[in-house]
Amino acid sequence: MQATKPAPVATPTILRRVTVMLYEALLLFSVEMLAIAFYMLVTLNSQHPLAREGMKVWLFLVTAAYFMWCWIDSGHTLAMKTWRIKVVKLGHHKLPLGTAALRFLLAWGWFAPALLVCWTFGLHGKAQIGIALAIGIVAWALTALLDKDRQFLHDRLAGTRLIALPKTARKSA
Repeated sequence: MQATKPAPVATPTILRRVTVMLYEALLLFSVEMLAIAFYMLVTLNSQHPLAREGMKVWLFLVTAAYFMWCWIDSGHTLAMKTWRIKVVKLGHHKLPLGTAALRFLLAWGWFAPALLVCWTFGLHGKAQIGIALAIGIVAWALTALLDKDRQFLHDRLAGTRLIALPKTARKSA
């Protein structure tokens, strides 16, 4: 009997991964709204500057917990599962906590440079911020074209990769 080679792992297309990000933004919006409601209840909707800054920290931590828990638990968020994409690290059954945290922080590369440009140049208009973010997102997406495996820069730096999962056969009743 001859040993069979494992099937090659397919990388999802850049368009498919960006589409997942858009879907993820809608789902994250819901998570963030629940987190804001909870924070407002706990702080009695305080308008103190410390409470407003605390809200930002709280939302960052909630976002980190959402993504890291999903990646560590199953390898994908709901949006990733819907589009059959999974984040993996070679040699690991599940994504390690440190790797998930590093990937989360590095993924801010999608937005942080644009936000830094807006802050540096005093851009406050919605259109200005939107254009800066669009340019930043396109630039980050293009990093996949420079990678031999078509992985985004944050995945390459974190030692992770996104893989396409096969379609599952539907059972007929």
